[in-house]
Amino acid sequence: MSTAAGLAAVTAVLKDLLSNGLIDRDVVGAVGDVIISTSAPDRITLPETASQLNLYLYLVSRNQGWANVGQPSRATGGELISAPPLALNLHYLLTAYGAKDFHAEILLGYAMQLLHETPVLTRPAIRTALGPNLVVADGDIPANLRDLVRSGLADQIEQVTITQNFLTTEAMSNLWLAFSAPYRPTASYLASVVLIESDQQGSAAPPVRAFTVGARTLRRPVIDQIKARPASGTEFSADRPIRRGDIVALLGRQLRGDRTQLFVGDVQVTEGLSVSDALITFPVPGRLRAGIHPIHVVHLLDMGLPPTPHAGVESNTLPLVLHPTLRSVTATLDPPAGGSGPAPRAGTLTVAIDIPVAAEQRLTVMLNEFDPPEASVRNALAYRFAIPVRVPGPPASTVSAPFVGVMPADYLVRLRVDGAESPLGTSAANEYDSPRVVIP
Repeated sequence: MSTAAGLAAVTAVLKDLLSNGLIDRDVVGAVGDVIISTSAPDRITLPETASQLNLYLYLVSRNQGWANVGQPSRATGGELISAPPLALNLHYLLTAYGAKDFHAEILLGYAMQLLHETPVLTRPAIRTALGPNLVVADGDIPANLRDLVRSGLADQIEQVTITQNFLTTEAMSNLWLAFSAPYRPTASYLASVVLIESDQQGSAAPPVRAFTVGARTLRRPVIDQIKARPASGTEFSADRPIRRGDIVALLGRQLRGDRTQLFVGDVQVTEGLSVSDALITFPVPGRLRAGIHPIHVVHLLDMGLPPTPHAGVESNTLPLVLHPTLRSVTATLDPPAGGSGPAPRAGTLTVAIDIPVAAEQRLTVMLNEFDPPEASVRNALAYRFAIPVRVPGPPASTVSAPFVGVMPADYLVRLRVDGAESPLGTSAANEYDSPRVVIP
């Protein structure tokens, strides 16, 4: 899922796509300097020596395809437990301003061709647009761009598609009348879907020397369930949190094809992969990050002479949640303001985990009182606080979480990484008992 900055992230990626595409196609050589902007049309002031291409988000609407996904659930007391994702369609106006005759038409034509040839914002393209180029020399991220880098747009389950949205003459006229701006050559586009939570020319094939005709029945793979077990053995279970080192099983139908590929997020699984028609098993890839990853099966088809693998059919997508495991948790109070006696404490939690976390991943620490008194005495203590933005660098196995206002007690500790929580250990009486930390 994306954060609330997903809307701005889509606009930033589209702007980057248009900017790079015009450079690659040498449009500057045809029209001179070009400004790429994302301002409201009434705020455009066109320089006399430069042409301008403006991408403006003028409408946000609800995505009907995701409208009924993940209905809200509440506890018996009415507290909200979970909520569905906010699924949005983004409506854009692409407007060209020419400093000279024909410049507006040239700009609009190239931009429309570019968006036509890039119907999907791929995950690598999003990471490139929102990645290292936004980091300044001292290693920090500018405050106005920090939310875009951490938007999570590249990791949402459904990719963002770009389609042209044709508006009637009346609708277009009403829009420009509302802008109180002179009309300019404009095209409308729809970006779908943002979930809140290439300019490539096809290579020309050689002439056909011989024709072959064949027919085959396509069998679409279907994933029904995901289970897991430790690498040491035991039975597969759908209730077991999936952790690093586990063996994962996909149960379904028609899973085996002539050539079967398995993808967990952007990672293709090849090592230890066992495939049958109703079951696929594999170890959790060692380079997989903690968090929620879409998993799907792809069947390649051998076609042509000689036979070569081609894209065939894909299965449905299910989320695989890789949970981190806490290795140790320690608490350090901040002297002299850390607190004493019955006063709340302030300090830092140092958490060691088995799966290193990257700087752009979202981390949250949750504390629950281990052995609270009876409810008639007082409510159990519980706290949740986000770990601040970290300086870009290699993934870290230890993170620091500052806290304030925490009462001294013995607490169960959980760490949430991009929506995946570290599991709690249980005692022989099937009660949660670890991992724990004492706030003195």
